[in-house]
Amino acid sequence: MKTYNFDCVVVGGGSAGMAASLELVKNGFSSAVIEREEFLGGILLQCIHNGFGLHEFNEELTGCEYAERFTNQVTNSNIQVFLETTVSEIINDSIKKIHCYSKKHGVFVINAKSIVLAMGCRERNRGNIGIPGTRPAGIFTAGLAQRLINIDGFIPGKNVVIVGSGDIGLIMARRLTLSFCNVLAVVEIQKYPSGLTRNIVQCLNDFNIPLYLSHTVSKIYGRDRVEKVDISPIIDGKPDLDKSFNIKCDTILLSVGLIPENELSKKMGVAINPQTNGAIVDSTMMTNIEGVFACGNVLHVHDLVDYVTEEARLTGSFVCKYLKNELPQNQIKVRTGANIRYIVPQKLNPQTDNKIYLRSLIVKNNAIIEAKLNGEVIKKINKNHIQPSEMISFNLTKNELEKYTKEKNAVEISIY
Repeated sequence: MKTYNFDCVVVGGGSAGMAASLELVKNGFSSAVIEREEFLGGILLQCIHNGFGLHEFNEELTGCEYAERFTNQVTNSNIQVFLETTVSEIINDSIKKIHCYSKKHGVFVINAKSIVLAMGCRERNRGNIGIPGTRPAGIFTAGLAQRLINIDGFIPGKNVVIVGSGDIGLIMARRLTLSFCNVLAVVEIQKYPSGLTRNIVQCLNDFNIPLYLSHTVSKIYGRDRVEKVDISPIIDGKPDLDKSFNIKCDTILLSVGLIPENELSKKMGVAINPQTNGAIVDSTMMTNIEGVFACGNVLHVHDLVDYVTEEARLTGSFVCKYLKNELPQNQIKVRTGANIRYIVPQKLNPQTDNKIYLRSLIVKNNAIIEAKLNGEVIKKINKNHIQPSEMISFNLTKNELEKYTKEKNAVEISIY
């Protein structure tokens, strides 16, 4: 069996994997990227709409163009890329052993001093949310429908109801409308949309597509193909079936959330945060397993690919420090306070500035984000508007953490 040796192996060739690997080779370390698809780029390759790159490149790109810029950088670097290759197992030892198989490269092992997990995420499906009714054809996840149209050239249906207001579903509402389909409704169980405000405006409002908040699809009808759905308002936390109405349709798209792709992580013993379904990481994005790092959507689901790239590049720099034995010895724990769903990372380094990513549990205007070090306020940030669908990021600086001691070693972040 052929064996390779690298300083770091990056599992996943999307924007996170490419950015992390580029940071490693820029600093003189050897790196390999393992990607199970035929091309680098991940989900970006099926995103022909614009809105990417405003932070990273200061210009608006399509997802394909964004991926191409990083793919070109990888191609012109010393990164070893294994396409159409699947990781079957990672054995955790002083030297990590990554077992791979591929119709292109055969079966082989890579020995690595460190690993970056960057496998991205997958969509929730009908089985995850349990919509009652029959099981006809015509039910797709929004991402699958996006691939069918943008890559394979197939229209999934003509009269469409979209369940959930996640960003992919909103973008597909516009894409289907522009493909001469009828998007009859977007149905959201929450009181507020799950996607970005700009997508609500550009993909629904601009095309007069109705959005039913605090509603759910309570039943699907159809024998061979979807025929109609029942839509019920949510009253006191449950569907009010007496006030249901139905919409005739032949297609249902599910845009009901994303799940970080962490089966490989769990298999090797990585501790998982139940709030994100991603790894628990310290201030260096390292998991509970020494030398194993995580970034991008496999760590927590981002709203913008620019933030994925930022986080991955930062992770790559931390891996470089790990390989040079320069990681911090003392770290501060971070706790979620009022109205916070999750915070990444779960520890901070008091010797440097720290990038914080978090999501709110509430929709609020004129909100205040407050960080406390053992009860003492060390930072306040005013926000004109916050909502769960839009990730918040900010820095906690070395100066703000200067009162850290071994006795005072917990930061709590809240929203009011």
